[in-house]
Amino acid sequence: MTGRTRAPGAYRERNSTADRALDILLLFTADKPVWTGAEIGAQLGVARSTGYRYIQSLVSTGFIEEATNGFRLGPRIFELSRLARAGLGLTDVAMPPMRALAATVNETVLLTRRSGRSVVCLDLVEPQHTVRLSYERGHVLPINAGAAAEVLLAWADPAEVNSVLNQAPLERFTAKTLTDPDALRARLVHIRKRGTAISQGELDDHILGVAAPIRDASGSVCAAISIAALATRIPRAELKNVEAAVRDAAAAISHQLELRDA
Repeated sequence: MTGRTRAPGAYRERNSTADRALDILLLFTADKPVWTGAEIGAQLGVARSTGYRYIQSLVSTGFIEEATNGFRLGPRIFELSRLARAGLGLTDVAMPPMRALAATVNETVLLTRRSGRSVVCLDLVEPQHTVRLSYERGHVLPINAGAAAEVLLAWADPAEVNSVLNQAPLERFTAKTLTDPDALRARLVHIRKRGTAISQGELDDHILGVAAPIRDASGSVCAAISIAALATRIPRAELKNVEAAVRDAAAAISHQLELRDA
């Protein structure tokens, strides 16, 4: 009976201690990265001795550490931050910029990655158009048609590009599809110089694509972000703005991948 009466109190005390620890950690901001023990106690509304007990618990576990004139966040916080970033997959990192891009251009946004002679759609964000394009997660696209495919091939290792292009004849989908390996190589050189790929009618006569490379922390191109739209929905005068928006989205994702893997 005695054990049962003491357990709830101990449980409440553990919760109280955890809550106080979180309250202390949440005090630290970019504007005030260092707090004195007296300031922390005042913010918590507890006696100074009680405040120091919470502080010492956090110091002993590495969540905060002593600094000049007070305490600052400790190495354990930064380790947890690194682990949290590492736990994010490419799609998790890419989705916020993808949503922002879709809202800006009001067109379908694709996240793609190359797999041998194919390109795989990892994820997409669709606009609110009544007419939607037939893309879905896991959709497999050819390597020689469309802006996303050409971006992924443009920054691949030249030996790997040769292997991909020489394995088998390239398939034709429309009159604009490049099936000559040398012509496609010339296109890839142009794409690398431009930094983006723009294609129209290579996979489907009516589809316009704009793509940009996504780079990982090492600087290697690991994926592509692109928009796919009915060509009639993007006037030629707006194409440069769309291209800039796609490029900015790719840069935002690349930056987040660099932070994740830092």
